[in-house]
Amino acid sequence: MTSPRTTNLSLVDTDPAELAVDAIVIGVHSQTGEQGATSGLAGTLLLASGAESIAAAFDGKLTETLALLGATGGPGEVIKLATLGTVTAPLVTAVGLGPEPSGAAPAPETLRRAAGAAIRALAGAPKVALALPLPDADASAELRAVAEGALLGGYRFAGYKTRPQPTRREPVAEVLIAVPDAGDADAQAEVARAQAVAGAVRLSRDWVNTAPNELRPPSFADAVASAAREAGLGVEVLDEAALAAGGYGGIVAVGQGSEAPPRLVKLTYTPQDGGNGKRVALVGKGITFDTGGISIKPAQGMWEMKSDMAGAAAVGATMLAIAALKPSVAVSAYLPMAENMPSGTSYRPGDVITMFNGKRVEVLNTDAEGRMILGDAIARACADGTDYLFETSTLTGGQVIALGKRMAGVMGTPELCDRVKVAGDTVGEPAWPMPLPDDVRKGMESEVADISQVNAGMDRAGHMLQGGVFLREFVADDVAWAHIDIAGPGYHSGEPTGYLTKGGTGVPVRTLVQLVEDVAANG
Repeated sequence: MTSPRTTNLSLVDTDPAELAVDAIVIGVHSQTGEQGATSGLAGTLLLASGAESIAAAFDGKLTETLALLGATGGPGEVIKLATLGTVTAPLVTAVGLGPEPSGAAPAPETLRRAAGAAIRALAGAPKVALALPLPDADASAELRAVAEGALLGGYRFAGYKTRPQPTRREPVAEVLIAVPDAGDADAQAEVARAQAVAGAVRLSRDWVNTAPNELRPPSFADAVASAAREAGLGVEVLDEAALAAGGYGGIVAVGQGSEAPPRLVKLTYTPQDGGNGKRVALVGKGITFDTGGISIKPAQGMWEMKSDMAGAAAVGATMLAIAALKPSVAVSAYLPMAENMPSGTSYRPGDVITMFNGKRVEVLNTDAEGRMILGDAIARACADGTDYLFETSTLTGGQVIALGKRMAGVMGTPELCDRVKVAGDTVGEPAWPMPLPDDVRKGMESEVADISQVNAGMDRAGHMLQGGVFLREFVADDVAWAHIDIAGPGYHSGEPTGYLTKGGTGVPVRTLVQLVEDVAANG
């Protein structure tokens, strides 16, 4: 099941007031406190750049009219105004950008969220133009943000309803972005990049949002492999027999409780120019549904455990973006997939599992299954050879407790964690470095195996850190690595906001693409 339609995106340098579209989107800033007092207009609006010709058509009364309609300029606020022939478009839509930045254009993430909110609010309008503030010089980050926001704000999962939905409006079909020079090669390249990356995010969202009875490990592996082959990537799929023969004890153990057998998918991108000599490995957790197994979860909220494969969805989709963008660095991806179900064949608390790298793990909680399949995948990636390893997973509830639902936790090699943070800040997917303390590892000592899967006393203190400490056991000494825990950011259960709709978010596709491009450019 996929999203029903992709929004078409293009650039235009026509005067926004003359564009023949169904709606024109402009930005407005809030103007309060000292700023408003200085102008004598406390509490009124400030028009953002890009909409000057629209304001002129309203004889300078545009912001006053919008304020009368209740506009405050707050971030993400959307107010619609019929133009009554003052400009070509029948509707002006003002989207709030918050307070005007001092001496700078709005931050890219502000523009990304604004574009997404506006396009989502204008569902049902076939053709929309965005006249948001883009500085004339070096506007690549801002243009990319507007393009991504528009494409992601227009996302909608097709769903499974059989009855007609007369009140459900179709996503905007075509978006024009007003720029100074629509023919500029750099601007065109930014739009092309945004389309590739946003397309990957949308596909990742589709996979996460698909019902778990339709996306079990074999069908998920087939979907990823099919898309990868079409994109020109190398594909290797290990089925349950190959996994058992290859010594992937963690993946086999977690998957053995389900009648849908586990898989490990490897995708390979080889740069046409031979690359820069560096190798990047991406690893993503693919638990297509997580009941907790024998250590079963509470029923409340369990339906959201269809999203426990968000890491694998993000990594698989990232590889498709990489295939389109063609960075000059070799990239391999490893997607371990399993369904964690309780049955007579499930793995049990007390089991000792031999992992791919030979380490033996004492199982204490079958609901800590993600780290089991990831340990095998990480060890395989290191055995194949890599310089940098980025792993992402909806691994621990402790991440949500510590950092909330929008900030990922990142653990691993300090230098690489710093690069993840910078990349996340750049693309609007924030991550915060966390430590891997020795005392956490000490608490995971097992009396019968090399390591316990969780704290040996079942102490949940430092729960997020326990996951990172466990994964470190499977990383080769000469590999720089980062574990990105997206338990919160990977799935949005609230109301739509900005460019996020309810369901899968596609985090951290944009971060991973940024990281791969960073390694391609800087080693």
